[in-house]
Formats: sequence, structure tokens, C-alpha cells
Amino acid sequence: MDYLFAGWRLGVGPDRGGDGQPYRSLAPADGKTLFETIEQSGFDDAETYIVARSQLSFVVLNVYPYTTGHLMVLPRRAAPSMLDLDAESYQDLWNMVRVGAIAVNQAFSPDGLNIGVNEGAAGGGSQPDHLHVHIVPRWSSDTNFMTSIAEARVLPVTLAECWRRLKEAWPQQDGESIGS
Repeated sequence: MDYLFAGWRLGVGPDRGGDGQPYRSLAPADGKTLFETIEQSGFDDAETYIVARSQLSFVVLNVYPYTTGHLMVLPRRAAPSMLDLDAESYQDLWNMVRVGAIAVNQAFSPDGLNIGVNEGAAGGGSQPDHLHVHIVPRWSSDTNFMTSIAEARVLPVTLAECWRRLKEAWPQQDGESIGS
């Protein structure tokens, strides 16, 4: 019989991410969404897990990930729906999704990706005021009973290590990050 020891899962609480480690926890500032507050906080990207920015979008790790390397790509200006984005913001967002998929594949070599949007509260969005696109790495072996019966996820890599790997894997073009 194999045993899985993940005692840090019991210690997840305020200011702790899904890996049980501390992270920069922020509450939405007046008049801003949670994601605008994170992106405009002025804290180091390593503390907020922001992986990349472009002129109109940014990429951040999900601090409560479904799997290792779970990213979210967001417009820098909050919009509740894709229908609320102008053409330039829409194009920039989906370019960053593409580049994010490249980086996830490079950093983690998953067997596949789930890429999707949960728009609005009824669509499953936990932050319905700020559209975000999930990039979730998937492995053929990651479908198991842990989430179903134990309400736990097994994350073999910390958020800080995921952030470091993704920063290193982020595609470069002419000395600058694609989308910067």
C-alpha cells in the first residue's frame, strides 16, 4: 500500500495558497476588482504570483489551483464578459492565452490543457466582475479519487516553484517577453 503524506494541506488558512505556503493575500481595493488590486498592488510579482504582463492583459497563478501550473489570463481593465472587451483587448487577451499555453507546456510538459472561461456567477465564475481565462495543465495520470472523495488535491510543486518555472519558460522575442 502506498501512503501519501501531505500534512501541509491541513494548515491551509488565511494568507496561505493551495500549497499551504504563505502568499501576498489582498482584499479588493475600493472601486477595484480583486484582480485589479493584485495587478496594481505594487508588490513584487514573486509575492503576487504575476507571471507576465502585456499592454492590456496579465497572467497570474491561481493560488488555489486545480493542478500544478494552473494559470489565469486577465484583461488589465476589469470586464465581466468577453462581450465587454474592445477588439484590441480581446486580441491581446487571447494572444496571452496562447503564450501562456506555450509556457505551461515548456515548464511542465503536461499531456494536455484545459483552457476555458467561466463567465458570470451562473457560469461558475468565482470572481464574476473580472473575466479570466483558465489554463489548466492536465496529465493522463491526474484523474484519481483524491478530489472526488477526499476533497483534496495533490500538488507536487509549490506555487513559488511553479512561478519560477513559468517565468523561466515564458517565451522571449527580441529580448522581451512576447506580449510585453
